[in-house]
Amino acid sequence: MPALPAWLLLHFAGAVIGTWLARRYALRGNLLDQPGERRSHAVPTPRGGGIAIVAMVLLASVILGVQGAADRWLLWSFAPGLLMVAGIGWWDDHRPLSPGLRLGVHAFAGALLALGIWSATGDAVFAVVALLLAVGLVNVWNFMDGINGLAASQALLAALAYAAIIPGNGGLPGVAWGLFAACAGFLPFNFPRARIFLGDVGSGALGYALAALAASSMAASPRAGASLALLPLCAFLVDAGFTLAWRMLRGDRWWTPHVSHLYQRAARRWGHAAVTVIYLVFGGVTLLLSFTLSNTPLQTTVAVVAGTYGVGGTLWVLLRRGWRD
Repeated sequence: MPALPAWLLLHFAGAVIGTWLARRYALRGNLLDQPGERRSHAVPTPRGGGIAIVAMVLLASVILGVQGAADRWLLWSFAPGLLMVAGIGWWDDHRPLSPGLRLGVHAFAGALLALGIWSATGDAVFAVVALLLAVGLVNVWNFMDGINGLAASQALLAALAYAAIIPGNGGLPGVAWGLFAACAGFLPFNFPRARIFLGDVGSGALGYALAALAASSMAASPRAGASLALLPLCAFLVDAGFTLAWRMLRGDRWWTPHVSHLYQRAARRWGHAAVTVIYLVFGGVTLLLSFTLSNTPLQTTVAVVAGTYGVGGTLWVLLRRGWRD
């Protein structure tokens, strides 16, 4: 990987330029998210800005793969999978597709990532975990991309955590740094006021990239990595997971769009910016814990991660009880 400052500047500047171009394209093509009962915004807003982040992450993967990173075969599996997830999202941004078709593409992309993890580790268990993470996080980031700045800022924090957790002798840390910088370049267009949304092209791709980083983190440190890799994802996994379980128990059509996530209810009370900052604070705590726990005993790591998820789940339950509407 080139020198870190130059690497960060390349991906930050590329994301800024790419997002600006994506916004011009969306405005010219009338590619707009319209307000509605199942939306959290009040004015028509361009979508598809996440394609700039996708382009930068793909660029990082290609550069590192060509340079012969130790995990280049994982990068060569990750890049086409990312392209598939982003491609089906870009198509869905232009013309809505069936959930079954999207899920099938996500599963195939997850299988590519699993193949790359298997080739890098020789462990089928990690390959299965990578597949599940890919399909799960693609959809979690799509579910949680509903207010200004939330999905991109949480991906930025998670990428920074993985850049520190994953050992530095391969290409995945470089991808993590590239993702971090690209999200930083996109965020000024999306927060505090949204001039463009990620779109499905961006939200799904963020989930897929984070799945690759999380799976690589687990494989790099099999004992503590499995729990530590889930720590940067805590805020989104708790909100999405508890909301999904609640909707299933109610007998709702859980796969359809809705506005019943905790962050959506909070945004109706406090506004987008305040809720995104609250999630940033929670994510900042998990980021600091990720740095702190990277060299601690397994029992300590598992206890702290479990405790963090316990606090998040408790907050979800308590707030939902007080916010029935």
